Parts: sequence; structure tokens; C-alpha cells
Amino acid sequence: MDLLTWLRQEAQLKKMILLIVFLAFFVDHMLLSVVESNCSYTDGRLDEVNVKVGLLLASKSTIQLIINPFIGPLFDRIGYHIPMCAGFCILVFATTLFAFSSNYIVLLLARSVQGVGGSCLSVAGMGMLADTFKEDQERGRAMGISFTGLALGLITGAPFGSLMYQFLGKMAPFLVIAVIALLAGGLHALIFKTSMVQTQMEKGTPLLTLLKDPYILIAAGAICLATLVIATIETALPIWMMKTMCASKWQLGAVFLTDSISYLIASNIFGHLSPKYSAGWLCACIGMILAGITTISFGFSKNIYHVLVLNASVGFSIGVVDSSIMPLMGNLVDLRYVPAYSTVYAIADVAICIGFSVGPTLAGPIVASIGFPWLMAIIGTVNIIFAPLCIFLYNPPRQEEHLVRA
Repeated sequence: MDLLTWLRQEAQLKKMILLIVFLAFFVDHMLLSVVESNCSYTDGRLDEVNVKVGLLLASKSTIQLIINPFIGPLFDRIGYHIPMCAGFCILVFATTLFAFSSNYIVLLLARSVQGVGGSCLSVAGMGMLADTFKEDQERGRAMGISFTGLALGLITGAPFGSLMYQFLGKMAPFLVIAVIALLAGGLHALIFKTSMVQTQMEKGTPLLTLLKDPYILIAAGAICLATLVIATIETALPIWMMKTMCASKWQLGAVFLTDSISYLIASNIFGHLSPKYSAGWLCACIGMILAGITTISFGFSKNIYHVLVLNASVGFSIGVVDSSIMPLMGNLVDLRYVPAYSTVYAIADVAICIGFSVGPTLAGPIVASIGFPWLMAIIGTVNIIFAPLCIFLYNPPRQEEHLVRA
């Protein structure tokens, strides 16, 4: 038996699907990395940089927000493997654009192209996991492991980019990421050969039907608001630190390591525990409250040590919410609709994209008008107010209509 034949056996295919989704999340989030500023800028210049950085970071999520409602139902019809390969190819193109970018407009274009590839990888990847791992605990564990790829991408992206840029030049980190994406896409195409790709699947539940489901909306709302916390902090915190703490470049990078590491820990722990004890709703509720309290506390931070602790708390709380809600969304589809998952995870990705679009876009203008502490207070309070709605996700009723139609 050769290696490919062995890898295509059912027991190994599950592991390979998990590995490929892990790599997809890793390379996509590795690109979401370095923003330079300098403490010598005047306050007015810092506010200007804040707005430009916010628009750049928001462009990827804005593109994903636009295309996700269309690709979710499409992937439910054609399967997950072709979109996964397409996502890796688009990501290779995006990283090449980053490598040869010479001005802000090209960077904006590269980030937008990355949004298309990231959307394919995210929606198809989550759909593959939900379709492959049917049992609740197994699904939660698989998604927790896949989020490890996301966290590791964020952890390694900034220091890797800085080192490569300093010693090998601006193009080097992007070309390395392009090679990783190319190898991951090639591995996927090699294992899931054309004859194995399912091109026609059972027709999934329409997007509008899922959008009318109050349970799915609550789950999506929790993901959106939790994402809004991290997106706003990533955009506004570096400028706040430079203004109030005159933070150095290494400090600006170091403070975000703690949130990625704690996210990695939380997603693995709660991805396993919350489905096991059917406590996804409770974990999400507690995670949102913790995220809200921590976000409000940022406005009172005085030094880098405060920020390190608060970032660790934010990363942990967002990891709890994501790892609890994502498997639960697949379970809601199993319980209430036809088990085709791309559309529901397109909704989840839209919720994430709204958070990553709204946060960076509004952070600069709000900070300029009322200040960083008030921005943090508003975002944190909204999360705390929303959190109790997660109680409705406890033991949702079964939807029988699709069973009758079947």
C-alpha cells in the first residue's frame, strides 16, 4: 500500500482534513500581521495613521462580508474541496501582491484579494469540519484544534515578518507564506483527487431561512460582538500606547502575543469541554461578560504590564466564545435543518467580518472625538448587555419542517 492510498483511507482522511483546515487558518491569519508607527509622530499624525490603518485592516473583512452570502449556498451545492483549493490559490496570489506592493493602494488591493481567499478557506474549512466530525464532542475538539492554527498564525506572523524583513528584505516573509499556502493547497489537491470530489450535494437550507432563525442570529451576534472587541483593540490600542506610554515597537508587538497565546489555550480547552457537557451557551455567556469587563478596563490601563494582562484576558474570553459557539452553530443545523453547513458558516464568517469591519473603521473617528477610554467602555458594555441572550441557546427546540419535506 503506497502513502497516498493509506492517506485516503477513512481514518486518515479525517486527520488530513483537520490538518488542511489548520494550515488554511494558519496562513490566512499569518498575513494579518504587522503595522508600523513611530513614537516620534505628532498626535495629529497618529490619528491620521490610525484611520488609514483601520481602513486597511477593514478591507479584508469588508470583501468577505460582501461575498459570503453568495458563496455559502454555492458551496453547499458543489461541495467543499474545490472551494478549498481555490482559496489556497487566491491566497498565493494575495501574498505575491503583498510582496511586490509599493504603495498604500496596492496594499489595499492585496488585503482585499486576501479577503476573497480567506472567505473560501474559512467557509469551506468550517463546513468540511462540521460535515466530517458529526458527533458533538468530536466536532468541538476538531474546531478547537483548527482555531489553534488561527492563533499560531497571529502569534508567529508579527515576529516572523519583522525578522525576515530586517535580514532578508520586505518580500521575503510574503514569499515564504506563499510557499506554505501553495504546499497546503497542493497537499489538499493530491489527497482529494478529482474523482473523489463531491460536486453535487444535498440542497441546503436557504440563506434567508437560516437568517430568520432566532437561535442562529443569537449565535452569530455573540461571535460578531466578541470579534468587535478584538478588532477594535488591535486597531486603537497601539496608538493609545504610543500616546500615553510612548511604547516602543517591540512592546507594540509583544502585548498582542498574550492574547493569541491565551486564545490558543482557551479554544483547545473549551472546544473539548463545552460540547462534552452541553454547556456551549453557558461558556459563551461567561466569555462575553469577561470580554466586556476586560474591554472597559483598558481605558484605565497605565502601563504595558496592565495591557499585557488585559490582552491575555481578552484573548482567553474570545477563545471561549469562538470555540463554544462555532460547534453549536453546526449542531443547530443538525437539529433544525438539512445538514449542509456552508451557509451557516458563511453566516458565522459574516458575523466575524462585521466585527472586523466595524471595529477598525469606527475606532479611529470615535477615538478622535471622545477618546480611547470611552470607546472601550461602549464596546465592553454592549458585550455585557448581549451576553444573557446566550441562555436561549440552551436546549433549542427541534425544527420538524425539513423532516416532513424529506
